[in-house]
Amino acid sequence: MDGNNYNSWADQWDDGPDPVMVGSNNKNSNDNTAKYKQKLGEGFGKTKAVASTGVKKLKDGTSVGLHWIKTKYSKATQKH
Repeated sequence: MDGNNYNSWADQWDDGPDPVMVGSNNKNSNDNTAKYKQKLGEGFGKTKAVASTGVKKLKDGTSVGLHWIKTKYSKATQKH
């Protein structure tokens, strides 16, 4: 097949004009980018807080669980 005669799938089924990026170099685009970065930063802050809380709960639960095991083991060995 000759490379000059090749039509891609899009060329065969889409006869409209190619899409054009709108507003790529205007101030509104920069404002939207700044807002997006701010929201993204807030999201990371929330995620960090939730992860920190989860780690603290895990640590406390592990501590309680190990204390319970230690108590059960010491009671079992004192019966003899």
